[in-house]
Amino acid sequence: MNSVISHMNRKEIAMLYYALVFFVVALIAGVLGFGGIAGASASIAQFLFFLFLILFVISLVMQVVRRP
Repeated sequence: MNSVISHMNRKEIAMLYYALVFFVVALIAGVLGFGGIAGASASIAQFLFFLFLILFVISLVMQVVRRP
């Protein structure tokens, strides 16, 4: 697990963090009955999560390619 985290740069960690923040905001807004805010937050969280996954896979591939 530490090797996976060491391959992640600060931008990827920040994106994952914000995806989780928007997900929690969406859950809280959904529980409190704010459907529009919950939907928007969930959409933002989903976008950031998939962007994180794409960048993470690219960084892993680049790490493998750079090794001698």
